[in-house]
Amino acid sequence: MTAGSAVVAIDAGQTGMKVRVAPHGAAPVDQVFPGIRTHEPLLPQLASVAIAAARHHEVRIDVLAAGVSGLTEAESDASSLRAAVAAEAPDRVLLAHDSVTSYLGALGDRPGAVVAAGTGVVTLAVGKHRVARVDGWGNIMGDAGSGYWIGREALESVMRAYDGRGPRTALSGLVAERWPVVESAYIELQGADDRVAQIAALARGVAELAADDEVAADICRRAAAELALSVATALDRVADDPDAQAQVAAIGGVFRAEVIRAGFAHELALRHPRAHLRPAQGAGVDGTAELARLGPGHPLLSHVSVA
Repeated sequence: MTAGSAVVAIDAGQTGMKVRVAPHGAAPVDQVFPGIRTHEPLLPQLASVAIAAARHHEVRIDVLAAGVSGLTEAESDASSLRAAVAAEAPDRVLLAHDSVTSYLGALGDRPGAVVAAGTGVVTLAVGKHRVARVDGWGNIMGDAGSGYWIGREALESVMRAYDGRGPRTALSGLVAERWPVVESAYIELQGADDRVAQIAALARGVAELAADDEVAADICRRAAAELALSVATALDRVADDPDAQAQVAAIGGVFRAEVIRAGFAHELALRHPRAHLRPAQGAGVDGTAELARLGPGHPLLSHVSVA
């Protein structure tokens, strides 16, 4: 790395993009940019954020690393991203799904499993020779136990109660705070560009009501069970020794709710008794910065596009 250059790491999610600029010989600085616009091409958005951060800090991009929520195989093209930031003349560009960078941030390069549950959710398990990803299939066909999933379950429960098809629930008041005319909520959501974020934002209220509302408590129990199932499944897929202890980290906003974190720990102990739940050592942006330091032969390298 030359003077005036920096490593730029992007942790890109739907609700925000965290960017770390680490200039040569200076302390790293973090910034937050608006989240990914899922209806627009991804790589130009990453390039725009990377260039904006570099110019703000008056550095040249030496290495660009990005961990992206919902990254598809078609988008996982570090060469195209490098071309998009060609004016910065980076020496290397690395691009990976955020399950990889979340894993590195939480557990480093050791074997185990990381479940990252925020607006969406994805689980990654790493063994000595294999890597297994479970879920992360988006709000239409996956993301079980995520903030969106919890919010969507709450909305359905509220409408069932409204119709008389389900039990009364305090969640009705939670939803009415946002949509006073509950019959119009689905119309407003269908037309909202940020509908996924709006629905996921309900998850916090659901967790807060779980102590006194059985419908909310049931949603939280089912979310915890889904998350534990994903972790246990992922660990089984990479295990060389099924009796070995497995390190597990649970990260993301969903786990800030004690009712879900406790439920997850209970369910995981039942499904995978040798799993050891431990605090994450860092965040997704830390893991993105670690991409370039993966050792040769590490199984995660097969999940990173490099140019």
